[in-house]
Amino acid sequence: MELRHLRYFVAAAELENVSRAALRLHVSQPALSRQIRDLEDELGFPLLSRGAKSVRLTEAGRTFLAEARAVLLRAEDAVKAARSVATGLRGELHVGYAPTPTVRILPPALRAFQAELPEVRVRLHDLSTEELLAGLRKGSLQIAFLVRPTKAMLRGLQFEELVRDAICLAVPPGHPFARLRSISVERVAREPLVAYSRRDYPEYHEYLARLFAKVKGRPHIVEEHEGGASMVAAVEAGYGLALTTQSLACSVGARLRLIPLSPAQEPLVVGAAWSREGLTAAAERFLRCARQIPAQPALRRAKAPASAG
Repeated sequence: MELRHLRYFVAAAELENVSRAALRLHVSQPALSRQIRDLEDELGFPLLSRGAKSVRLTEAGRTFLAEARAVLLRAEDAVKAARSVATGLRGELHVGYAPTPTVRILPPALRAFQAELPEVRVRLHDLSTEELLAGLRKGSLQIAFLVRPTKAMLRGLQFEELVRDAICLAVPPGHPFARLRSISVERVAREPLVAYSRRDYPEYHEYLARLFAKVKGRPHIVEEHEGGASMVAAVEAGYGLALTTQSLACSVGARLRLIPLSPAQEPLVVGAAWSREGLTAAAERFLRCARQIPAQPALRRAKAPASAG
């Protein structure tokens, strides 16, 4: 028994005429009659009583008609549901992100996406760089927003730049450096630093190595942290200072002061990564929303009376 058998039977039963049913379905009358006969042979009982110019439902046929309509409606609903998922209109989308660098991208992109596709449930995953890339390769994430990893780390993945974020020195409000308008890398090299974990954020440590190589120094790292929240808490507690992105100001407010480096250094590139096999329809739409976010001007910093350090 196939769906076409049910469609042919329902049309004939509703119109009570095989010829008109054939016209509705754009098939020949003999073909439609044969398909209904095949259905009755398979069931083992008649569904229609046939007259010279019309057909009528048998008692069994009336019961079968209600069930056949339900089956056809369920099949149509299944097609619609699957099509919605295939086109990104429904279902779930798993998005990975690194919290601090993506604070300028993710919230507005999420709002725009949910306004466009409210029936897609977005699940956000706050993960380290290594975990984000592993999730993309395993397929547990469809897209991730993060600082651009090295070429070696991006094996099998695609990356697209979305924004560039300046590097600043994060200090507590009461620290002597908090009064500076800018600070040199040479001076930062003499300070204790708290940093992201080397295991989870190797690209961050590669950036620090390049930065301090310019002054023939090495960063004096006293603590490593698995996430931005604990690193901020460590800076607040006075354990050390932190080199981080200017976007951190969006989440810490007045808790920390962000001092620009002088001269300005190479910014961190923040963007989206996904499998080279391609984006799902929903992930493609989410990326489109992220692309449409206008580049924001540099975050304003509070005026400081002291000169550069």
